[in-house]
Amino acid sequence: MVNPHSPNQSIYLVLVNHDHITSFHPVDLPSEPCFSPQVEFNDKPDSLFFNDGVRRIDFVLAYEDEDKKEYEKSGCPYEKLMFLKVHMPWDVLCTYAEVLHIKLPIQPNDMPARPSPLRFFSCITKHFYPDEKLISKESEFFTAPFEKHRQDLFCIKDKDLFFTPSMRSRMAYYILSRAPYDIRGNIKKFGITKLLDSGVYKAAYPIHDCRFNVKSQEPECPNERYLLYEEWGHPKSFYKIQPLDLIRNYYGEKVGIYFAWLGFYTRMLTWAAVVGIGCFIYGYYTRDTSTWSKEVCDPDIGGKIVMCPQCDTCQYWTLNSTCNTSKNLCIFDNFGTLVFAVFMSVWVTLFLEFWKRYQAELEYEWDTVEFLEQEEPPRPEYEAKCIYERKNPITGVKEKVPYTACGRCVRVSIGMTTVLFWIMLILASVVAITVYRLAVFFTFSRELRNTNLTIAEPIKEYVTPQMATSVTASLISFVVIMILNILYERVAIWITDFELPRTKTDYENSLTLKMFLFQFVNYYSSCFYIAFAKGKAVGYPGKPVYLLGKYRNEECDPGGCLIELTTQLAIIMGGKAIWNNIQEVLIPWLKNLIYRHCVHATSEKVIPRWEQDYQLQPSSKLGLFYEYLEMAIQFGFVTLFVASFPLAPALALLNNVIEIRVDAWKITTQFRRDVPEKAQHIGAWQPILQGITILAVVTNAMIIAFTSDMIPRLVYYWSFSVYPYGNNTENTMKGYINSSLSVFSTNDFHPVDDEYIYTPPNLTTCRYRDYRFPPGHRKQYEHNMFYWHVIAAKMAFIIVVEHIVYFTKFILAYIIPDVPYAVKEQIKREKYLTQVILHETNLKLVSKRAKATETES
Repeated sequence: MVNPHSPNQSIYLVLVNHDHITSFHPVDLPSEPCFSPQVEFNDKPDSLFFNDGVRRIDFVLAYEDEDKKEYEKSGCPYEKLMFLKVHMPWDVLCTYAEVLHIKLPIQPNDMPARPSPLRFFSCITKHFYPDEKLISKESEFFTAPFEKHRQDLFCIKDKDLFFTPSMRSRMAYYILSRAPYDIRGNIKKFGITKLLDSGVYKAAYPIHDCRFNVKSQEPECPNERYLLYEEWGHPKSFYKIQPLDLIRNYYGEKVGIYFAWLGFYTRMLTWAAVVGIGCFIYGYYTRDTSTWSKEVCDPDIGGKIVMCPQCDTCQYWTLNSTCNTSKNLCIFDNFGTLVFAVFMSVWVTLFLEFWKRYQAELEYEWDTVEFLEQEEPPRPEYEAKCIYERKNPITGVKEKVPYTACGRCVRVSIGMTTVLFWIMLILASVVAITVYRLAVFFTFSRELRNTNLTIAEPIKEYVTPQMATSVTASLISFVVIMILNILYERVAIWITDFELPRTKTDYENSLTLKMFLFQFVNYYSSCFYIAFAKGKAVGYPGKPVYLLGKYRNEECDPGGCLIELTTQLAIIMGGKAIWNNIQEVLIPWLKNLIYRHCVHATSEKVIPRWEQDYQLQPSSKLGLFYEYLEMAIQFGFVTLFVASFPLAPALALLNNVIEIRVDAWKITTQFRRDVPEKAQHIGAWQPILQGITILAVVTNAMIIAFTSDMIPRLVYYWSFSVYPYGNNTENTMKGYINSSLSVFSTNDFHPVDDEYIYTPPNLTTCRYRDYRFPPGHRKQYEHNMFYWHVIAAKMAFIIVVEHIVYFTKFILAYIIPDVPYAVKEQIKREKYLTQVILHETNLKLVSKRAKATETES
């Protein structure tokens, strides 16, 4: 590999640079800088070949000629770039196809295709598929790992087309990432990645086959980028099914499997969204018929119930001031919520099980069934730092490693300590926001309850102190979350680089675990606080609980904390979706716009394909990591807290429909073509999603039990509304509000910080949300029988629901096979053909030679 800044090098030249073909052996470079012959552009902007029109350009390296910088009056520097074009000859392709175990066709697939269950509705469904005139269906073949000395057994019709452009680019990058460029003593430097990081080369990328919105003028160009934009990335195609085979062929299996997963997840969300919207509509139309909501709003009931102050300087207030909040709470806290939570527990199991089946089909169709069984090569960054020797415990051969056993422990320990420190930092921010809630709640309570305040009169009816505090705290929480994300992202990458994982899969898995743990705590901590901590340890008016000895713990609204949890989820989900789309669309578009302005200000000439691609944004080093992370966090919101917000699947569905097209538009129009990579599945994200689904059963059961008011209402309806606890002759919800509020004597208030609560002369008692004995009772202000009935019912509910749901999940996972029967048959057929064609051929040759020997003797 040529390093323009390095005088002494020893390299293996296995590629074609510019129009000069090199040999396949080590070359000692001279002490002076070595340059390949330069060739002028042939004024064909759509050409994918060298000037001879025969050799395809498989990869491009861009570097800056420091002696030829030009600056225009516009102030935009335009670097005089030199482009090193790489071509892979046939012999090199065959060699590295065998090294990388690339599977190639050996025989057309002779097994009958399964008829689609939707074939009877083809007149309707055909409109949702890509245009078959533009994107035709691919022929199906049985494949086998390529072997150079047996290439005659493979279906090679045209050597120029046998290896697809994505295969050629992948092999070129494999060579470039391991080509040495400097050896000094025992230190060996190699890999295009190092040269890119040090600035020797500005970019290294495979080229797009055409412009995204105009077909190529070259007759043999497949125009795959144009087809992807028209049938996938264009906003007009938002309703069409993704052309996954074409995505895989153009960008590689790793990109293809991501969009396959995202599309499958979005389709499955449709069912959850329909049921969630139905649950929301049911709650909306029954909110005015809810008995307990009517009691809250009734002037003769809620209007006469005086509630105790919720802070040390707050005033008394009437229950019917929370009428609108109670009505809104009925939308989300009803019997439909329980049904929907159980449905989502089953839905998430079906989603994961059916995804495994669909993934198995893609593994077979895309030839990645045995991908993980092969030895994955080490990362160049790992190999470059291998200075210690150790004995491989499996092979018994001595090998180089970058650290000792003790050194590895030190690296991992430092990484874990750093991650724990940042998680503690998040928890500290949650405590800070909690203190903000307590402090601001006091202010809102004084101002919004002040009868002399005329400015807020129009909104006093709709904005309660709890709601105002919840909304502002949620907004601040969202801002803190986004800031911590930006900071921790850099820290996590640095830690993972420091740990020095051996393979790229190890690197991605390590980074995935760190980032998800952090994001999990960052995004969900405030939701867990509202759902399971807020209002649970507040004491009672005469003896409240204080945080840090100063701030009185905030209480839930008389209707419960569920409406606040719903608000928190809506703000974080909506804000995160908007922010991510702005980042993914506007920032790359603005960068490209500014760059094109600078370039056009200095040059108006026609530029070649590789230079057009250089003007696009480079792909992220972490590839699709952030896309998966975004969807995993969204998946958590959809499943972990769905009992409090049944519209979460509908919002996720809307976001994903936009997300698919935004991602498609982004990679086809704004970014350079990424290096194709193999991938068998979605990697470490699969167990993460499974872990979320297991946790979701517990969280939703606990939300219904402890956050919503459903269990206390059911206990009252079935037990305390009738004899012997109630005076009603039949089960009813009448009187529930009165039974759920305890009585407190105003004479039992104690002064706090020399401040007294103003008590009207005719007010002797007030009410508060709890189940305690009234004043004057021998056990006054201790928990009563209703409290213990409710606690027992909540615990029984959690245990029963968890066991039923987990048992259902287990049964579904057992009866749904991970690999479809038809795919198993095709895999067996392919292995059989591989054995017959590739292995028995050698036996025939041996037999012929043996017969020839016998004849001669």
